[in-house]
Parts: sequence; structure tokens; C-alpha cells
Amino acid sequence: MEETVVENLFNGDREAQVQAARVLSNLSSKQRHKLAERGVIAPLIFMLQSQDYEAIEAALFALLSLAYGNERNKIRITKSGAIPVLLSLFQCQSEALIELSVAAMLILSSSTANKLAIASYGAIEHLMGFLNADYASDSFMNNINMQAKLDAIATLHNLSTCHQTIPSMMSSGVLCSLLQIIHNSEKSSDLIEKVLGLLENIISSSQNALRETASTGGAIRALVETIEDGSPQCKEHAVGILLLICQSCRETYRGLILREGVMPGLLQLSVDGTWRAKTLARELLLLLRDCSNYGSRSKRSKPELIEQIMQEIDAGENVEGTTLRLVEEMIAKLST
Repeated sequence: MEETVVENLFNGDREAQVQAARVLSNLSSKQRHKLAERGVIAPLIFMLQSQDYEAIEAALFALLSLAYGNERNKIRITKSGAIPVLLSLFQCQSEALIELSVAAMLILSSSTANKLAIASYGAIEHLMGFLNADYASDSFMNNINMQAKLDAIATLHNLSTCHQTIPSMMSSGVLCSLLQIIHNSEKSSDLIEKVLGLLENIISSSQNALRETASTGGAIRALVETIEDGSPQCKEHAVGILLLICQSCRETYRGLILREGVMPGLLQLSVDGTWRAKTLARELLLLLRDCSNYGSRSKRSKPELIEQIMQEIDAGENVEGTTLRLVEEMIAKLST
């Protein structure tokens, strides 16, 4: 079986190559590893460069099967020249091939050794095309499959974990695109969850990205809306971003965040958010407190007041029934 696959991929006609690629996709991981050792990646990449849809599809599935769960094969595929070929397939007129190509890029980008190489081929700019698809003049781009968009964002997230790629992301306008998506999309969607995760990762690595995000009109408002209306994971990312912004320069951003009406949603998040969201929400609540005339209007400090309210929330038997009262109480105490 393995001998036949190798022989057909290297020396077979078009039909034999397509069949060999399909057989390879269904072999065990051990068998695929042996085939990779024998150099089958090169003819598969060559098949990607044909104009034959069936051959390209079969080769993509074969490469995906070789790369999945195998770090060594991910590196081999990248070093064999797959990245520019995959990027060229992003421009084809087949949604199915585009989706497979982006999925392949996502798997390859999960390898730390591949991240810089992928970025060096201009992958960030190509992937940005999927983020901007809804605003593209090309009618075909407007119809790109949602899964391809999610995989493109996940690939950018993988690349963003390599700090050397952040300047390229900044220069490509990724922040503007991400903020536009957050502003215009349903706050609880899978798309927003991926976008917020990418945005949080970028601004946690770059002060320039953080400042650009905070200064973009409507960005803070959109994050506050996400805290109010997003899914649990979306809310977690949104409060994490607002906390990073406030921590970077409290004097500059505290008032901007408060003016967007963050307090009710933030307090609710401290009650029923994910474990991380609760922790971040409480940290942000402490940063947003008014420190002027500290201690002069109460025998207790503002942090102690907040802590007392948090204890009431944690101990409350009917959280939903008491939340509104606690919100009003916290706002009143913070403003005195």
C-alpha cells in the first residue's frame, strides 16, 4: 500500500496521483509518518499548483492529514514551500478550496517554528482579506464561508503569539478591521469571540496597539456593549481589554470608560461571569473607583466599600433580585 502511494505520487499520471493522495488521507498516523519520511510532501505541493480542482482538493486533504497532530510534518510542509502556494489558492474562485487552504494555514501556523516564516510570505495581509470580506467590492469575497473567516482569525491569533509579527499586523490595519467587526456584529457570535481574543492578545503585546485601540472612536463603547450583551467568553475578552486599557493609564482612560456606562454590566459580570471574567471585572472596578478626597467622606476606604459589596454579592441567595440594588448602591458609594 505505502509503496504504491509513493510510486503513484512521484511517477503516476494525474488519475494515479489523485487516487494516491486520497488513499494517503485515510491511512493511519503511523503510515502517514512513514510516507512523510519518504518525501511525499513535495509531489503533493506540486499538485496544488495545477489547474485541476480534483487534484488540488485531494492534495489539500492529504497535506491536512499529514500536518494534523504532527509537529515535524508541519515544519516539513512549510519548509517545502507550501505557504506561497496556499496563499495563491486564497485567490481562487472555489469556496471549498479556499476553506481547505485556510484550514491548512491554520494548522501550519500552530507550530511555533513556522510563525515567522508564514508572516514573511505576506500571510497577514492575505488573511486580512477575509476580515474585510464584508466590506470588499468583490462580490465573491462577500460570500466567503464563515468557517474560513473564523479559521483566518484563528490563524492570525496563532501568528500574534510571536511578538515579531505584531508590527506587521499593525501596519496591515488589523486593529481597524477588528474594531469594525466588533462594532458591526452580533456581540455574542462566534466571530466576535475570535476577534476579541485576537484583539486582547495583540494589545497585551503592544502598547502602540493598546493606545490605538483606546483612541479609536466607538471602541470603548463597543467593548462595554459586549460586556452587556456578549457570550460568556466574549464578555471575558472584553473586560480583559478594558482592564489592559485602564491599567496602561488610569488617569487618561478611567473617565472614558465610566462615561460609556460600564458599571452595571461590569458589576453583573463580577457576579455571573466566568472565573477569569469575575476576577478581571473586580480588578477593573477597583481601578475605576474615585480616589479623590480618599478616606475623607467615609471611615472606610473605597476599596473596602467595594469589597463589602462584593461579599454581599457572593453571599446573596437571590443574585438576580439584588443585582440592580447593588449596582445603584455601588454607584452611589463610588460617587460620594
